[in-house]
Amino acid sequence: MASIPDGQVRQAAADRRGRRERIRSKPGLGQVYRLGVFLAGLAFIALGLALAVLPGPLTIPPVLVGLWIWSTEFRFAERFFDSFKDKAREAWAHAKRHPHSATAVTAGGLVAAGLAIWAVSRYELVSRAQAVVGL
Repeated sequence: MASIPDGQVRQAAADRRGRRERIRSKPGLGQVYRLGVFLAGLAFIALGLALAVLPGPLTIPPVLVGLWIWSTEFRFAERFFDSFKDKAREAWAHAKRHPHSATAVTAGGLVAAGLAIWAVSRYELVSRAQAVVGL
């Protein structure tokens, strides 16, 4: 597999920056672009938070992707992205040092999530909660 010369990599990055600047310079299109970046990042962060019910480092990669997407457009996200990157490295190093316990905790979390899904559907907990709330 041939590697890409550094000059081509730098040129591609410059082209991307130029395209973004052209999009940002147009008032209506710039706002639509920022909204799209926000929604794409939010989707990945929401996925990461949804995975938070599972123990282990499963929640970190989608959150990192969401923060990376946001950090391309929003300065505040760069700080969070850098801190999450550090936490992801720590979690990965911990999982590599303790592979058996990380596997057991993750498998236990998957079983617990499966049991929770089964219980919600088996005992119709959603419809019962709606009845209690009055929906």
